[in-house]
Amino acid sequence: METRTRKAFGCFLLLSYLVAYVALAMTVGAALAQHLPNWALLIYFAAAGIVWIFPLKPLFAWMNRRQ
Repeated sequence: METRTRKAFGCFLLLSYLVAYVALAMTVGAALAQHLPNWALLIYFAAAGIVWIFPLKPLFAWMNRRQ
């Protein structure tokens, strides 16, 4: 697969992943908001705002691989 095609496909996967991740994090956060105090929600949303990047490392490596 050409680098340009791989990067275009990778960008599509990245955007799809981000939309799904945000929807899931928002749904879980809304469900937790009914049961947890505000300080716990702050921790949850801070963690959710950081954790999203870790599964993308292999995607970025694949997108930048040269053949």
